[in-house]
Amino acid sequence: MTSAAATALDATTLAATNEHLASMSNTLIYSSMAVYTLAFFAYIFEWLLGSRSRVARTANALTATNAVAAKAPAVAVKKAGGGTAVLERPRVVVRSAAGSRDVPDGPGAHGGDEQGDLYGRIAISLTVLAFLVELAGVVARAASVQRAPWGNMYEFNITFSTVAVAVYLTLLALKKNVRWLGLFLITTVLLDLGLAVTVLYTASEPLVPALHSYWLYIHVSTAIFCGAVFYVGAVATILYLFKDAYESKLENGGKPGGFATSVLERLPASASLDKFAYRVNAAVFPLWTFTIIAGAIWAGSAWGRYWNWDPKETWSFITWVAYACYLHARATAGWKGRKAAYLAMIAFGCWLFNYYGVNIFVTGKHSYAGV
Repeated sequence: MTSAAATALDATTLAATNEHLASMSNTLIYSSMAVYTLAFFAYIFEWLLGSRSRVARTANALTATNAVAAKAPAVAVKKAGGGTAVLERPRVVVRSAAGSRDVPDGPGAHGGDEQGDLYGRIAISLTVLAFLVELAGVVARAASVQRAPWGNMYEFNITFSTVAVAVYLTLLALKKNVRWLGLFLITTVLLDLGLAVTVLYTASEPLVPALHSYWLYIHVSTAIFCGAVFYVGAVATILYLFKDAYESKLENGGKPGGFATSVLERLPASASLDKFAYRVNAAVFPLWTFTIIAGAIWAGSAWGRYWNWDPKETWSFITWVAYACYLHARATAGWKGRKAAYLAMIAFGCWLFNYYGVNIFVTGKHSYAGV
């Protein structure tokens, strides 16, 4: 066999292997979607069975707080000369945030129901299994294209959802109270993967020359991780807004609907949700700053200029400014609470538009990879 024939045979074998790996990746991604669907129904059963509980900790706590404030007896203290002095009973504040309420965290989606808790644990196990299957699909995709698996939006989507679930499972492994996040996370992961395999799917293909750089591994991987953490913070912020409105209504003597009570009483207190959202956003913000700097360095080596005001660059900077405003608002007394939460949602909206809107609808230097 001549050298040319051997080379052609090797190329044919390599192409067949890559095609097989790409097919395997697709099968694994679809399989992970099936397992995520089972996990979704397990989370649903956890919430449904938990709705039978009669915990209502938030309502009881707020009612008790108002009653104590109105009827708390005075405290009599003996004086050194034999007389007595009457002192008001001090108000006990257990939350550090200004204006927050003394409300305990809810019991979780299972609502204290043993069978609901069982379905919750089954849901976590299925989530772990689906995550491992999806991770294998991402790795197989990387092997089929022989590069990092985020050269187009399809690959970015499947990697992003994998990292988002990894963040959730890591928080659970660290014994953080985030099991309430499961149903909301898996719902959006299924939507993300559904969009990936239908609208955004792109066959395995090599990268254009501009993307052949080690900065692809550094810049894009940090962008994916930051997006996953920002997403977790956004879900916590949305739930904070609902829980805060619920607590305010109870505190003012209102009576929320049965469905709102059944769901919201089982979530952490609004102060806990607010603190959690702030911590995750603040923790990842420096890495988002590094992501933008790394992108500028890569642009300098690929295009000869560190900053070109490309739509992707511009919206990355707008996202950075929005999150910076949110973090600053959290440190300003008049902007804590709901006002800061609205800024956080605006910031995440900027991130979403930078990811989907700019890539799909806006033409720029980052359009070379297609969708």
